[in-house]
Amino acid sequence: MSRLSCRLLLLVLSGFLAACATGRGPVETGTKDTSKSFSTVVVDAGHGGKDNGAYRKFGGAEKTANLDVAKRLSRKLRESDLKIVMTRSTDVFIPLEERVAIENAQKNSIFVSIHFNDSRRRGIHGFETYYHAANSYDLANRIQSKLMTIPHSANRGVHTANFRVLRLAKYPAVLVECGFLSNRLEGGEARDAEYRETLADRIAEAVVEHRYGAGVYRAAKSAAAQPPSEGPGLAPSSLKRD
Repeated sequence: MSRLSCRLLLLVLSGFLAACATGRGPVETGTKDTSKSFSTVVVDAGHGGKDNGAYRKFGGAEKTANLDVAKRLSRKLRESDLKIVMTRSTDVFIPLEERVAIENAQKNSIFVSIHFNDSRRRGIHGFETYYHAANSYDLANRIQSKLMTIPHSANRGVHTANFRVLRLAKYPAVLVECGFLSNRLEGGEARDAEYRETLADRIAEAVVEHRYGAGVYRAAKSAAAQPPSEGPGLAPSSLKRD
């Protein structure tokens, strides 16, 4: 084989390996497909404790907003007769490997991780949902679709990702980015209790409909039933959508 041919072969192989490493496209894994039969939802509030996640003056600490939305989501799913396991329910640091252990310890389950996004470009905004295994796509897509019913939402799409909590999951798993704290409007909304309730409601609706079918979910009437939030920085915001 000539030197040129060898170089071309090496380039092709390196490109293939790079694509595998970045997780492009859904992956057929050994995960058990419980996406339509699950009885337990593992709700993961991203970051926590010493790990603030993103921190912006508009939206405060990501860990705090994540936890508040996760608590609201958990309450709504319990009201729909689903068993809930939270990776954290207070402002504590949970290592990624422990989060993976918690999600994989549950039988007949799915995993939903709550996050808020961040960017150096303040104009970037919108929702995006991530998955890794092919059997998680439908759930991710349904959640993204429900979030897009929030007025004036920007659709940043459904994407594959190699996040550890998705890659090592034994059951369907998704990660939801609930807007950009770095964006003045979305960061301000992240501080607003009513808006966080709406986020939780749309995600809960997607999960319940994915399990039981369309038209089954009924949102709780009392948005005032607000679970306690951990830490400062979640005062109601004066910023509203147009």
